[in-house]
Amino acid sequence: MKHTMEIKELTRAEEEIMQKLWVLEKAFVKDIIKELPEPKPAYNTVSTIIRILETKGFVAHESFGKSHRYYPLVLKDAYKNFASGKLISSYFDNSAQNMLSFFLKKEKLNVKEMDEILKIIEDAKKK
Repeated sequence: MKHTMEIKELTRAEEEIMQKLWVLEKAFVKDIIKELPEPKPAYNTVSTIIRILETKGFVAHESFGKSHRYYPLVLKDAYKNFASGKLISSYFDNSAQNMLSFFLKKEKLNVKEMDEILKIIEDAKKK
């Protein structure tokens, strides 16, 4: 899987397809459709999105006669890093502190979740 390519932003539909493909690891279009919520999109719609993802360098395929089985080229963690970096730069002035503060104020975290966040912070301080 690629790690060094320039990652492009995905549309909501493309990201939804990638989320399913990351879980399935290898899948035909019909397999991806089975995993999507109702109302299911048309086969041609999913097929078109997959081909766009292939053009963007996110997926590749193996051929089985006229059928194609698709698999991810971009790791989920690589896209997560890209998306979170874009989120921080676009909405939080490149400040992880601003982002964390926003989510702590917005989300109704229970004590257990706050303790887990504090543990992550303490572990990071030790490194």
